[in-house]
Amino acid sequence: MRRLILLSLALTMCLCFGQAGEALSTDCKVMVRPTSGQARVVCLQVVGDGIVRVRATTANVLPDKRESLIIVPQTANPKCHISETNGTVSVKTARMQAVVSKQTGEVTFKDAKGETLLHESSGGKRFWSYRVPDREIGVDSNNVPESQRNGLSWQLVFDSPDDEAFYGLGQHQAHELNMKGKNEDLFQYNTKVSVPFVISNKHYGILWDTYSYCRFGMAEDYLQAGHVFRLYDKHGREGHLTGTYTDSNGQQIVRDEDSIYYEYACPPKSEIANRTDNGGTKNLPKGFKLDGAKVVYEGFIEAPKDDDYQFLLYYAGYVRVFIGGKEVVPEIWRTSWNPNSHKFSCRLPQGQRQQLRIEWRPDGGESYIGLRVARPRSQEARNQLSIWSEMSPDMDYYFIYGSTMDEVIGGYRTLTGRAPVYPKWALGFWQSRERYKTSQEIETTLAEFRRRHIPIDNIVQDWNYWPEDQWGSHRFETARYPDPQAMLDSVHRLHGRFMISVWPKFYCNTENYKELDKNGWMYHQSPTDDIHDWVGKGYKNSFYDAYSQGARKLFWKQMDDNLYSKFNNAKTMTAGIDAWWMDASEPNVRDCTPMWYRKALCGPTALGTSTEYFNAYSIVNADAIYNGQRSVWQGRPNEPRVFLLTRSGFAGLQRYSTATWSGDIGTRWEDMRAQMTAGMNYSLAGLPFWGMDQGGFSVERRYMAAQNVWNETGIENEDLKEWRELQTRWCQFGCFVPLFRTHGQWPYREPWNIAPDNHPAYKSILWYHRLRYRLMPYLYSMAGRVHTNHYTMMRALVMDFGTDRNVLDIKDQWMFGPSLMACPVGEYKARTRSIYLPKQTGWYDLYSGEYLAGGQHLTVEAPYERIPVYVPAGGIIPFGPEMEWTDEKPAELIQLYVYAGRDGWFTLYEDEGTNYNYEKGKCATIDIHYDDTARKITIGNRKGSFPGMLKSRRFNVVLVAKEAPKPLNMADPKGKMINYSGKEVSINL
Repeated sequence: MRRLILLSLALTMCLCFGQAGEALSTDCKVMVRPTSGQARVVCLQVVGDGIVRVRATTANVLPDKRESLIIVPQTANPKCHISETNGTVSVKTARMQAVVSKQTGEVTFKDAKGETLLHESSGGKRFWSYRVPDREIGVDSNNVPESQRNGLSWQLVFDSPDDEAFYGLGQHQAHELNMKGKNEDLFQYNTKVSVPFVISNKHYGILWDTYSYCRFGMAEDYLQAGHVFRLYDKHGREGHLTGTYTDSNGQQIVRDEDSIYYEYACPPKSEIANRTDNGGTKNLPKGFKLDGAKVVYEGFIEAPKDDDYQFLLYYAGYVRVFIGGKEVVPEIWRTSWNPNSHKFSCRLPQGQRQQLRIEWRPDGGESYIGLRVARPRSQEARNQLSIWSEMSPDMDYYFIYGSTMDEVIGGYRTLTGRAPVYPKWALGFWQSRERYKTSQEIETTLAEFRRRHIPIDNIVQDWNYWPEDQWGSHRFETARYPDPQAMLDSVHRLHGRFMISVWPKFYCNTENYKELDKNGWMYHQSPTDDIHDWVGKGYKNSFYDAYSQGARKLFWKQMDDNLYSKFNNAKTMTAGIDAWWMDASEPNVRDCTPMWYRKALCGPTALGTSTEYFNAYSIVNADAIYNGQRSVWQGRPNEPRVFLLTRSGFAGLQRYSTATWSGDIGTRWEDMRAQMTAGMNYSLAGLPFWGMDQGGFSVERRYMAAQNVWNETGIENEDLKEWRELQTRWCQFGCFVPLFRTHGQWPYREPWNIAPDNHPAYKSILWYHRLRYRLMPYLYSMAGRVHTNHYTMMRALVMDFGTDRNVLDIKDQWMFGPSLMACPVGEYKARTRSIYLPKQTGWYDLYSGEYLAGGQHLTVEAPYERIPVYVPAGGIIPFGPEMEWTDEKPAELIQLYVYAGRDGWFTLYEDEGTNYNYEKGKCATIDIHYDDTARKITIGNRKGSFPGMLKSRRFNVVLVAKEAPKPLNMADPKGKMINYSGKEVSINL
């Protein structure tokens, strides 16, 4: 007979289960031993009213686990009611309930009314034993205990209704927003950030506490085409395709291709290379010069069934793909040293040969190409919510429920850590370049911004400021940076901030490497294999083990000794270096290697194999800098806020005052469009601050050549026209994401290097710089709300208008805060674009004030100089003064634009902007409410205070109405002036 036994928590944890089907509980924790299925133990634990943790294992007891890298200690004291029937155990809170079957262990989540939110599929918990192979551990495999080699692979599958949509998972480059029916491999890579969190438009999220390589969608890997289709060459012979390689001199090689599988560089040592799969660039024609060549793979594929086949194209260089005579992949490009993947689908009929043609133009000395396809699955299987983890001690996930998607993300940050208030200057403009090579370049560039009155806050020193053979020394090369302190003082005199690049990478000859290695805190595979990087003659190197607490402390000490405290101004107690650019934090020990070798290169870690801890490096590395910098100040007054920018990310990164950028993306229109969905899904993965290399990083040769022509002749050829328009459109886009920054390879990206002063590109870029700074009260209030209310700044339309099914997969529009909908232009020479206005409200054109009804698909004007931006009825936007840096002047006069048609709310947040006094309550908020029926604005009592706060200010309230449109005028619009001294005041408009 099944029993519900109430025991103490300690007794529950150590209890040996008796008969199958028994349920044990204590407080808000239930453990069940199912009578069928693979899971022998399933545990439900209430963490909060809307959060339930679920663990499962194939062992008799749940394993003891280290403290989570993702989840912070929880202080809530949840209340719940536990009940049992013959077949189930239910754990119910005030907001939801979780029900587990005692027979199967399947879990169902319901809302407070009993309506099902999510139901585990039949057999939805699947497990496989996993042992880490020696080659993934690498040269230190003998030092890894057997207990760290063994774990579980698992798959978790839930049923999903047809009207459900999925988001999150991090930042990916596939032009995908709604992930329903899609597949995504979750690993870290330059331009790819993987986060183990998915959120549904049904107002729940799943956060799985695992650090290994994962997959969303199908659990198995994509396959070589010949494993799914019958292949025929261009002459109709079965078993292979035809590959035709033509070099730049016209020499040609024609050969049979049983697969297109040239996706990675060969590991460096022959004995290691022999252990790889059959793929890799080593199998391309020997001695053939790829750069400048033309390659065609062609033939026919025959599908085993009618289906929409899902393909994965891996590429560097220029690629086009045709199937059945139709172009299914228009030309795409990626630089040769940083390959990309591209997903596409194609409907194929059963048993009919369809022509396949891949046209590839390699663009560099070593280039990559590969085509894979997913095994056919039923539409039902594709539409399920499926998560697979390669290696974990057990299945461990959190179900998070909320009445809105914001509440779900709030639950995620309750689990993973509250975001601090990021420094105000970080919301301003950043100028970067790959790279400033001298201190003089840094100083003169910032001075030129000031001379031209172009707003800017932050200038960035990218990599290689050290002596050539001293990567990881954290020391400036004296010949190029003769007086770093004078450079930093110059930047600060110009009211700038200075960010510097620090990699977790060290040359083996540096003292820092030796100090870390002496303690066992360096990865050894790279130097053992004699890997040399691309600098100068090439130098042996490796990365430090950020999973070790001791290594993190030493890593920070080396940064502190050589950079941070060394350049602090002890007299004024201000930092010389304001922020950190933590590059290559995937970690990227070597590009373009097979997955197993990447694991060997970045492990074993202090916590276990890199197979188990594959994805979490960026968060432990961020821990090192955040807690390291804060330890330097130890509570002294005016402590500057930590700020990190990292090229990789993971769940919980926000708690370390860390933002992420989208890596070394290309400079093409398709790359710009990909950042729109990348930024939205990264934000929906719960991480609030994101940006990109505005303008793209890696540059096509045609743009370089066009810039040379301009420099030599002053002629703006067609490629230069396109380059300037691309940079302009990207700047317009960048104004409406959390981080507004430009970066990239040559041609340079400073506005005057993009176009001359009288060019529409220069004028538009300057206009959006100034708009960004006028919006600072709006932007910083959002940053405050991120901290206080777990807010999300870059908001896919589903977050605010999810009941309108038209918005579930809009990839190129989003809300930037509550009152601005950005609609960037992502096509060359486009002067109009199609938009959708969500039906829940009316909308106003930001520039003209013209009113448009919601629920419409429209084609609207998009001139070179502007992108469409709309404000919802009820929107409130505070515009501040014209400024050239964020703390140049206080917002004594705010132009408060109010848009009629609905009631509106806005909370103005302010503090000192750069220190941690807000943690002690030294901040202020002002609630603003617009009553549309009465046409009345109320500015509420100010709450709180801080040193330097404006005790009185003016609000010039400008009402924009359907019957009275007003064009945007941020300087001196006609409105009603309110003199405000901190007490509530209301006026009729």
